[in-house]
Amino acid sequence: MGVYKIIDIVGTSPKSFAEAGRNAIIEAAKTVKKIRRAEVSKLDIKVEGDKPVLYRAEMKIAFEIKR
Repeated sequence: MGVYKIIDIVGTSPKSFAEAGRNAIIEAAKTVKKIRRAEVSKLDIKVEGDKPVLYRAEMKIAFEIKR
């Protein structure tokens, strides 16, 4: 039986929400091991000059903690 911790992270991308989510997990995995689940909780877009310039994906990730 595993025990999991859940943390909030935010990924960004100039291209898409999907890439923003992928970037968040890739970066988190550099310091957090055994990520088991990711859930998008919020999406938003930074707008400048009436154009989208940055896609953001706020996520919760769950990872197994060591005992």
